Amino acid sequence: MLKKDIEKAVDETSAKLNQMAVPPVRRWILEYVLWKERTDPALQRVVEECRTYRPMVKLLEIQNPDGTWSISAARKAEEDAGRGPPYGWTHTTMVRNLYMLFEYWATRDMGHIEDSLELLMSWQDDEGFIKGPEMDGRPRPYNCGLTLGVLLKFGMKGDMRVERLIQWLLKMQRHDGGWNVPYSQDMRYSSEFKYMRREEFMRLVAEGKVPEYDPANYGDVPSCIWTTLGVLRGISIYGSLNGEKRIKKAAEFVLDRFFMRNYHPSFYQSGTNWTMLKFPTYYGSGLTALDTLVHMGFGPNDERMDRPIRWLLNARSKDGLWHRSERPHPIDDQWISLVCLEILGHYQDMY
Repeated sequence: MLKKDIEKAVDETSAKLNQMAVPPVRRWILEYVLWKERTDPALQRVVEECRTYRPMVKLLEIQNPDGTWSISAARKAEEDAGRGPPYGWTHTTMVRNLYMLFEYWATRDMGHIEDSLELLMSWQDDEGFIKGPEMDGRPRPYNCGLTLGVLLKFGMKGDMRVERLIQWLLKMQRHDGGWNVPYSQDMRYSSEFKYMRREEFMRLVAEGKVPEYDPANYGDVPSCIWTTLGVLRGISIYGSLNGEKRIKKAAEFVLDRFFMRNYHPSFYQSGTNWTMLKFPTYYGSGLTALDTLVHMGFGPNDERMDRPIRWLLNARSKDGLWHRSERPHPIDDQWISLVCLEILGHYQDMY
């Protein structure tokens, strides 16, 4: 019964989006849901339409020669008053825009994308992580995971700097298979710091006045669901790492906690975040989790996937699409529906 429901949803929503969606959404459907050959006339037409898709062209036009994008005056003042790039909104804007350019089918040789990728890599610390964007100077594994995903999508697999980033992320993996934000989601709970205001604690971290960090020292503190998912989303794109026991353990950490409340109040603690439909899908949500898990090969043979897949099917509206939970948006809803189709389509192929 579930298989038939999935087939029906994929067929109906694919047909509807192929009639009304923007060109890059239609191209993703034709290539990665319906698996059309390159000789297919409909696919050939939409490939040409993607080349001149206005949101992509505009993003490339407003990109600076150094690979950055301009940010608001208020954000720029805040950035300049602090550490400056890579700490601040410049870094965040670059990663987000590169993420969307890939979704729009932009290639690495377009505009100043190559310059963006190189600038991101120039911010790599000697330890391997990518610096920024948080002003306290401490790395955020979920940001590094998002950045890793962007780098891999634009063909940087095999670059030694990318390999070092992956190794740093694996070094930060914790006893339960997940990840935390170093210091603020583990050391923060120790008796020495738990009654201290967060701002005061992070000031000590920034000034190097806390013990050297080692994730192995905090085995009594659970990992963060959404930090783990952020890392996993990047690493899962790599490919050959997916079969490693450590990566599978991280995926199962997320899957075993599907719909559960996060332990850490600093990052999407409410269980309602699982059922929020958000776009872009690098935000922590059940949609992001399913997209990652299915991509890694979790399918109908794993009974833990049944309930999340049924939730996704039931979240589909009567018009055949999935809609953004907060303030539905005509274009974002198309992208959300596309991700849902890709999840269900790949899941269906595993029966």
